[in-house]
Amino acid sequence: MTDDIAAGPSPTADGYAGDPAVAAEWDRMYADREQLWSGAPNGALVAEVADLAPGRVLDVGCGEGADAVWLARRGWDVTALEVSGVALERAAGHASDAGVTVRWVHAGLAESGLPPASFDLVSAQYPALLRTPDAAAETALLAAVAPGGLLVLVHHAGMEDHEPEDGRFDPADYVWPSMVAALLGDDWAVEVDEERPRADAPEDGAGAHHTHDVVLRARRLR
Repeated sequence: MTDDIAAGPSPTADGYAGDPAVAAEWDRMYADREQLWSGAPNGALVAEVADLAPGRVLDVGCGEGADAVWLARRGWDVTALEVSGVALERAAGHASDAGVTVRWVHAGLAESGLPPASFDLVSAQYPALLRTPDAAAETALLAAVAPGGLLVLVHHAGMEDHEPEDGRFDPADYVWPSMVAALLGDDWAVEVDEERPRADAPEDGAGAHHTHDVVLRARRLR
């Protein structure tokens, strides 16, 4: 089902590299619904990259594959990473139905072992990246971008300071665009760092109630 281009440091028997508890949690979330997301590509991604010449792209947290399929249809060489095997099965099915090829990686971002500095575009649309003391996820996100390439990171506005919900979701546990922006040094140029109304907000799906985005677009200079 997956075409893993790199093995993480401690893959499980099914080839997954990452925390098994995280994968199990997301598998349960996806298994609870026949379709979790809208099935359309994220509007902020479309707005930011529609005019770019296609190259090699990493889709971080690809979910059910809508962004990956959209990018592949536009000529991008797509590597799509996801912790949930349930989501990857669905994503692979959507890609097959669309007649496009996507390289699927079943792993957490920090554990994926993907080759550094090898993607012309790294897209992370509303990623659920867990914070760690060593900023492993943030570092991996930046390290994946090739010189001259772009990072496009989009998240729900206002969530960074949101109060925990029923003990299930604590924003303090996750990586937000401001944390990634704080790590950008002289070898990066920030092209967009703003809050804006959500482009083409879906009418249904798990994130439909969020109306504004925070968009960070940064180019790696060297």
